[in-house]
Amino acid sequence: MMRNVLVSGAGVAGSALAYWLRRKGFSVTVVERAPAPRTGGQAVDIRGVALDVVGRMGLTDRVRAARTRMRGMSMMDGEGNEVFRSEEHTFSSGRLDGDDVELLREDLIAMLHETTGNQVEYVFGDSITALAQRARGVRVEFEGSGTRDFDLVIGADGAHSTVRRLAFGPEQRYSHHLGQYLGIFPMPNVLGLDNWQLWFRDEASGSGGAIYPVRDNAELRVTLGFGSEPLTYDYRNVQQQKRFLTERLAGLGWCVPTLLSAMDTATDFYFDAMAQIRMEHWAAGRVALVGDAGYCASPLSGQGTSLALAGAYVLADELGRSEDHAAAFEAYERRMRPFVTLNQALATENPAGPAAEESVDRAKNALSLDADVPTGV
Repeated sequence: MMRNVLVSGAGVAGSALAYWLRRKGFSVTVVERAPAPRTGGQAVDIRGVALDVVGRMGLTDRVRAARTRMRGMSMMDGEGNEVFRSEEHTFSSGRLDGDDVELLREDLIAMLHETTGNQVEYVFGDSITALAQRARGVRVEFEGSGTRDFDLVIGADGAHSTVRRLAFGPEQRYSHHLGQYLGIFPMPNVLGLDNWQLWFRDEASGSGGAIYPVRDNAELRVTLGFGSEPLTYDYRNVQQQKRFLTERLAGLGWCVPTLLSAMDTATDFYFDAMAQIRMEHWAAGRVALVGDAGYCASPLSGQGTSLALAGAYVLADELGRSEDHAAAFEAYERRMRPFVTLNQALATENPAGPAAEESVDRAKNALSLDADVPTGV
C-alpha cells in the first residue's frame, strides 16, 4: 500500500526528499509557507557525496552549466585596501580547479522542483499549525487548508523548523549560537566586478562581508555580517534586521555606504544568526527531520546544501527499504550521524592550512550512498 508522506518545506532538503520518496513509490505532499519556490539567497556548494546524489537525479550537466564562474578573489581591509588576492581559490567555493560546484541556491531549488514534475502535490502559501500523532498516522492542521491525515510527516523547514517545534519542543533546546549574524541581498553590479569576489573585514568592529557577481556579471549578491551575542528580534521584521546591519557597519568606508543604501531598498533580503542545530535524535514517532531542521551546520561550514541533499537521499532510501518507519528512521540516523558530526565540526573547530583542506575533504566524503558499503570513517 502506498504510504502518504507530508514534507514541510520546499527548499533543497524538501524538494530533494520529495523526488526520492516519489521514486520509492510514496505519495508525497509538500507544504511551503512561501507563495512559490523561493528565490534570492547566496551561492551554495555541492561537494563530495552530494555530487553523487545530484548525479543519481540526472542533474549533473544542468548543475555544472549553472555554476558560478569566479576567476578568483581579493581580501580587503575596512578601507578598501587589498590585503591579498588569489586566483586559485575563493572563500565561498574552495579551490577553483576542484570538482565541487558552486551555484545560486535559487537555481538549484528550481532544478530540484522541476524533477518532481506533476508527481508531487505542492501546497504553497500555507503552513502547519498542529500535529497530532496517532497509532496509524499523523493528523495535521494547516493554517489555510484545514486538517488532513498522513502516514508520516518530515520537517525539511530549516533551522527555525515549525515541525521540530511542534514535535520536539522549543528551538532554544537545540540551537547553538556561533557568534555571528549575516544579511544577504542582491543589487546591480555598480562595482563592475567581472567574475571576481571581494571580501572585506574591519578588525576594529569585527564586521565585514562578501560581494560577488552573478547572472553574467549583471547582478551582485552581497553578504554583510557582524559578531554579536544572541539578539532578540522578530524573524519576520525585515526593517529591524536591516537596522542591525546598518548600525553595525555604518562607520565603515570604501563601498560600504553604497552597499547599505542598496540593502535599504532591497525587496529580497535574508537575515539570520549563524547557529547550529544539535539534537540527540531526529525522529519522534511518525515525525522526522532532514537538513537544517535536524542538523543545521550553519553557512560557516560550507556544507549545508550537501548535508540537505545527502540527508534527503538517505532518509528516502531507508524508508523505501522498510515498512517499519521506526526502523527506517533509526537506520537513517545511524548512517547520517557520523557525516553530520564531521561537517558540523567544520564550522566550530576552524583548523588552518593543510589541516583545513584535509578536514573538508574528509567531511564531505564521509558517507556512502549505498547502505551496505562502509565509508572507512
